[in-house]
Amino acid sequence: MKEQRIPEEEKEKQVAELDGWKLQDEKFIVKRYRFTDFLSGIQFVNRVAEYSEDIQHHPFISIDYKMVTMKLTSWNAKGLTDLDLSCAQKYDELYEAFTE
Repeated sequence: MKEQRIPEEEKEKQVAELDGWKLQDEKFIVKRYRFTDFLSGIQFVNRVAEYSEDIQHHPFISIDYKMVTMKLTSWNAKGLTDLDLSCAQKYDELYEAFTE
């Protein structure tokens, strides 16, 4: 099933509903997650990687000591799709496990 790109007129509204995610270059959403230590960030990245592999939709991941940045887009759709938004919500849920 081919993902449909989110219409331009709805993109900002839908991204604004996500907690802390920002629109970048009109085709990516980006969020930074802060951790108390390096290994917690690595464990988070491993959980994101497992989930992403299961659904075959992979983010750009940048690890800078205790800061992990996630960046999402759908290459086949040439922009953001509902899959990107649902991944963002899932990553937030995974992050919550580290902050409880």
